[in-house]
Amino acid sequence: MVMKVAVIGAGPSGLTSIKACLDEGLEPTCFESSYAIGGLWKYKEEPEPGRANIYQSVIINSSKEMAAYSDFPPPAELPNNMHHSEVLQYLHLYAQAFNLLPHIHFKTTVVSVSQSPDFAAKGEWEVKTEARDGQRETRVFDAVMVCVGHYNKPHLPLQDFPGIQSFEGRYIHSWEYHNAEGLQGKRVVVIGIGNSGGDIAVDASRVAEKVYLSTRSGAWVFSRVGKGGLPSDLVISRMDLMLHKLFPTWMNKNMEKRLNESLDHKLYGLKPKHSFFAQIPVVNDELPSRIISGRVKIKPNVKEFCGSSVVFVDGSIIDKVDVVVFATGYNYSFPFLPPALQSKSGYRLRLYKHVFPPGLTRPTLAVVGFIHGFGAVNPLAEMQARLATRVFKGIVALPSKETMLEETEKDTETMFACSDRTPICVNYIPYQDSLAELVGVRPNILWLFLKDPRLALQVFMGPFTSYQYRLTGPGQWAGARQAILTQWERVFQPFRTRVVAEPESRPSPTLKIMTSGGGGQLPPPPPPPQKKQQKTKT
Repeated sequence: MVMKVAVIGAGPSGLTSIKACLDEGLEPTCFESSYAIGGLWKYKEEPEPGRANIYQSVIINSSKEMAAYSDFPPPAELPNNMHHSEVLQYLHLYAQAFNLLPHIHFKTTVVSVSQSPDFAAKGEWEVKTEARDGQRETRVFDAVMVCVGHYNKPHLPLQDFPGIQSFEGRYIHSWEYHNAEGLQGKRVVVIGIGNSGGDIAVDASRVAEKVYLSTRSGAWVFSRVGKGGLPSDLVISRMDLMLHKLFPTWMNKNMEKRLNESLDHKLYGLKPKHSFFAQIPVVNDELPSRIISGRVKIKPNVKEFCGSSVVFVDGSIIDKVDVVVFATGYNYSFPFLPPALQSKSGYRLRLYKHVFPPGLTRPTLAVVGFIHGFGAVNPLAEMQARLATRVFKGIVALPSKETMLEETEKDTETMFACSDRTPICVNYIPYQDSLAELVGVRPNILWLFLKDPRLALQVFMGPFTSYQYRLTGPGQWAGARQAILTQWERVFQPFRTRVVAEPESRPSPTLKIMTSGGGGQLPPPPPPPQKKQQKTKT
């Protein structure tokens, strides 16, 4: 009998979960509360409570090859760092290519997920949904995949900012920000220097009188544009990982040196206390130019608000502030899940491999895409979904509850940049490899060098793209090798909007210095080469 799986959410994680179910012969039913796919990448004119929201100017931080699903390379003509509308276009192409849309119930909200009375025997779940017309329905599923992301509940710590309630201007969370309309000639303070804070400060500075970007601890600023004008994240590779393991201190100092060569973080007031690899950096191409032009000023943390004035911890004051934007991140929320499944390990949810609640007697619920790393989420979520579906089928067995709890606690202690504000960060390549090992798709680099040196070199030297997880094992894709060998061609293609001709190859004229006649004279350039006449065969 075919297992029926409920997939909650039709964003990037939900779409790849539907496909993973189909690949394993399962029957997915996806519930999407909005009217369209895309999740975070579906731009909305008005933000809707409980759903992720983005601003008009959002550009994806990861380049298209790094963000691609493992068996669906992006069209070559798409830009390397796509606008949110182009990310949505890619998701639509993915959904169409694998016929995912018929499995999605739109405008249907999941109200609750609870264990069935005979869960211990069957592992089934009762999923209660509500349509837009208020009609409720309860269905029974063999498994559940939770794919709602982590950008839907704004974190607004007003208690940390005395005087904000009597602030004479207007304040919003970055979740509410759309564009700079209405900020013309205004004084704007942005609190928080994450990716959203940096983007909004830059966007607002184009029309505002002045923008002040307040940061508690500073940040390393990383450009999307790397060496030679190519996407900077293409340097992420297995070789890079190996060097970092062997020489962590040198790699960190080298990276900081490179960043400071183009942008002196101390001079610009950006330098943080933490090292580069201790926390995910801010990805922003324009912030330095806005600072050097005076359109954005970096300030320390806010101490308090007094009327229309903002007082900073260094004693400086900005008067007549019109708008404050809190770019203070998000709290995660799963209101439809039982509280027992939302216990924490430190700052993070207690999930084995960031996917499975270890306390379940039957491993038939998985959280997919609730993850973050120094790289795109799509490949991470896809690998989680591939693992989850094979666990549901009983092909992959999870350890005992005690072992899962022990490993989860250990992971929490060694997690990359795990804190109250970043509780879901993982080491990008090692984490994917750990899941791939369980699925049976981790590439054997040494064997590849013996069997296919050309391919092995690309897999090892990078960029680290997800196609390598389709070279062998379950879900093997015949096009994986070609996708890897042609990935640079897809990187170069968007730049070819104006073909620059190569200069003609001519012998260099010899410079002759005339010593007679009182001056020097260059010889005339040689005549152009004569075309040889082609003999015509009769």
